[in-house]
Amino acid sequence: MALLSARRLTRTYRVGDERVVGVSDASLELEKGEFAVLAGPSGSGKTTLLNLLGLLDRPDSGELLFEGRDLGSLPEDERARLRRERLGFVFQQAQLIPVLTAEENVAMALWIRDLPEDECRRRAREALAAVGLAGKEGRRPDQLSGGQRQRVAVARAIAGEPALVLADEPTASVDSETASRLLDLFDELHARRGISFLFSSHDPRMIERAARRIRLTDGRIVSDERVRQEVNG
Repeated sequence: MALLSARRLTRTYRVGDERVVGVSDASLELEKGEFAVLAGPSGSGKTTLLNLLGLLDRPDSGELLFEGRDLGSLPEDERARLRRERLGFVFQQAQLIPVLTAEENVAMALWIRDLPEDECRRRAREALAAVGLAGKEGRRPDQLSGGQRQRVAVARAIAGEPALVLADEPTASVDSETASRLLDLFDELHARRGISFLFSSHDPRMIERAARRIRLTDGRIVSDERVRQEVNG
């Protein structure tokens, strides 16, 4: 059974009097343990498709299944629960809460699941250690470098042990050295923990690292290539 299955997803938007196609007739399946990228230039539909797959938006038409479950008729509270418990997100900007420490920013993703306080703290510390930030748990975002803030965001995404992490242009807002370190981190988490990753990116370095490259043009999937064997989680 596929981890995630999309069938002929279409999403359009109205801009003034014009109807703009974000994603058109997109179909794909992701297996557990994939390390895949949605590749293409700006405006090709990468973020729109990622938002549909991550339940942050709804398609105009098409089907979406997660772990065999049809999500089309799910009410919003059930979609929100699924996002909290089975998905992790990394955005272009780290989106950390300035007044919270690194540990608290990560633990927050667990607090909203009503887990015990001590378990939230323990798992937050473990996730921060996994991304190389042991010893920096008590620092606020303004006491961290840009790369460290993005690592906190990655720790937040993996702390809940999601089935799939979705990352939207995660290297776009950092310098080349930090981007390279983030790519090494994603590779390590994928290899060591078997975490499933789906990125959107036009960064050639990230596209090169991906084991599967799904390319979009004008909202359509134009190619889907597996270039190396996946980790079976």
